[in-house]
Amino acid sequence: IHHPEILLLDEPTFGVDPISRRDLWRIIRDNVAEGMTVIVTTSTPEEADRCDDVALLEEGRRVPGRRVAKPPPLEHPQSHVGAAPAASVRDLTRTFGDFTAVDRISFEVATGEIFGFLGPNGAGKTTTIKMLTGLLAPTSGGGRVAGLDIRTEAEAIKRRIGYMSQQFSLYNDLTVDENIAFFAGLYEVQGARFEERREWVLETAGLTDQRTRMTAELPLGWKQRLALGCAVLHEPPLLFLDEPTSGVDPISRRNFWDLIYSLADQGTTIVVTTHYMEEAEYAHRLALMNRGRIIALDRPHALRAAVGAATLEDVFVTLVERTGGVVAG
Repeated sequence: IHHPEILLLDEPTFGVDPISRRDLWRIIRDNVAEGMTVIVTTSTPEEADRCDDVALLEEGRRVPGRRVAKPPPLEHPQSHVGAAPAASVRDLTRTFGDFTAVDRISFEVATGEIFGFLGPNGAGKTTTIKMLTGLLAPTSGGGRVAGLDIRTEAEAIKRRIGYMSQQFSLYNDLTVDENIAFFAGLYEVQGARFEERREWVLETAGLTDQRTRMTAELPLGWKQRLALGCAVLHEPPLLFLDEPTSGVDPISRRNFWDLIYSLADQGTTIVVTTHYMEEAEYAHRLALMNRGRIIALDRPHALRAAVGAATLEDVFVTLVERTGGVVAG
């Protein structure tokens, strides 16, 4: 508000959709044009490319180079679309007073499918996830998840699924081992099975030698893998991931998706929301939401072809602007 000479921005686009991210960078550039110096941290290579100069840091030190290394693309897993649905909803609606957060949406998720949700902030993605996971009752409409009714069997659904929220669902004041034990108790994973699954989580998360460390001390990428391990400790057939990689660097994000693909190859159905367009490419199918409605649903390459766009970010921006833009506020 006071137009400073130097502006420091620490991960300013954490959890922000592509349209809002473009708007923020337009504001940054306008201020730079007026003489302001801006120093910004980011974990996104595309944002680093927008800067005039880049300092790469690793383990507290500056490393040579100006570009963030991007991992090679993942080999897309075989699509299971067409199998019996693991989740299906019809005319699902949720209102909060006069505001309609989710407006009569209908879709199915096939067993073994990686199903992605895209949309601007406030589009209704998280509200939809909360209804599917039994955390929020629909206002009208209905559906089934893992064979259970979302209106009448919400508590049973919670025991049949895995859920990883935007905040990673971990307790920072517990150690790695204590978090695993806590989730094992929630999901009634006991005895020899608990010992086996705990070792699997530790190995998968790369935390075998960090089991007594406080979770608050872990780097973000490690927290992310631990949270995923805790979410699938009970080997659920259906996993919900709500913006699980916000603020995570590209290499850690790629490692996380290696784990997701491994779970999908074993038959786990995965529903994921994301604001990273390279992640959206990893899904079998994508549902794009805006203003509470699904405005497009198809495979990534089919969406690009239908819009005539080279990238999913262009698809995102084009379709959202066609349907009224983002919700104010």
